[in-house]
Amino acid sequence: MLKGMHVTLLVGPAVPVPVPQPVMEALQSFQVTSAAGSRSGFQISFAIENRSPLHTLLVLAGGQVPWLRVLIVLTINSLPRVLMDGLITKQEISGSNEPGVSTLTITGEDLSVAMDQQQFNGLPYPAMPAEARVALIVAKYAMFGMVPLVIPQVFNDVPVPVEKIPTHQGTDLSYLEKLAKDAGHVFYIVPGPAPGMNTAYWGPEIKIGLPQPALNLGMDAHSNVESLNFSIDHAKKAMPVVFIQNSLTKFPIPLPIPDVSLLNPPLGLLQSLPKSINLMSDTAKLSPMAALSKGMAAAAGSADVVQATGSVDVLRYGTVLRARELVGVRGAGVAFDGMYYVKSVTSSFKPGEFKQNFTLTRNGLISTLPMVPP
Repeated sequence: MLKGMHVTLLVGPAVPVPVPQPVMEALQSFQVTSAAGSRSGFQISFAIENRSPLHTLLVLAGGQVPWLRVLIVLTINSLPRVLMDGLITKQEISGSNEPGVSTLTITGEDLSVAMDQQQFNGLPYPAMPAEARVALIVAKYAMFGMVPLVIPQVFNDVPVPVEKIPTHQGTDLSYLEKLAKDAGHVFYIVPGPAPGMNTAYWGPEIKIGLPQPALNLGMDAHSNVESLNFSIDHAKKAMPVVFIQNSLTKFPIPLPIPDVSLLNPPLGLLQSLPKSINLMSDTAKLSPMAALSKGMAAAAGSADVVQATGSVDVLRYGTVLRARELVGVRGAGVAFDGMYYVKSVTSSFKPGEFKQNFTLTRNGLISTLPMVPP
């Protein structure tokens, strides 16, 4: 392992336990991907022999238990960080004529994959707002240490039982994602903070909070990124227009939606103008509250015209860069310095090396802060 860094691997059917030392010695590499708008996933490669305990632990056991759970914990500078808490979905063995050269590769996804197996069509939720339905569904997965974090809608719409009783549609995951989409929210699972614990987040995509340590470019000894490239997509930005139907005349009223809110403030001082108008005609069938929530989510999604991609060495950076949070950029020039939203992170480990590739986004040029925090 790298100096100042230690990787711990835990495997088990429900409560994972640390793997034996021979398994850790066989570890060749792993990759963990976390991105806003999609499930997190992982892939781990081991060197395997005919008498290796990996056959029992990760191949045979995977076919005998419903789910084989995997935890990847990275300890850097004495601080543990859970990179992945997921379930194995696929095992592959690449054979070789030379002993010890065969490779076992296991692939998996975060715990949301367990929520996408069984359908519960028709299950009623009388007089329950979306937030209550989310908390009730997530409670089924308490065995995985899953705790719901539900942010109420800005424009809430509670169904009246005499008019409508909402019913479950599809699997738990598909229904949670549908509720989030209708409310202009997102749903995802974050591992940690302690091993074995998970947070099921349902709410708006938040772009506020304490930033992570800044990414420094061209600052000599203070530089901590290996590469950092920027691009601007002026054609991406569009102004959504929702339609709210008048209950008396049944005539739809168009309503333009701005691309900023309390939870999605401008990260760039100079913002580009919308290049097109997105007429969201399907919102006329929704309640006014649901239509406004959906319009705000669409406005936030098309506003991020500035994108940065790069890579960082974790030991030099000093910590693990996390997706779905803010990070500062320094040394890139007046136009691109400032705060960014971390859209995706791919962590890649192999003996002697641990790096992260990342994608950052924001909605304008020039920093809104006089000084980017280090």
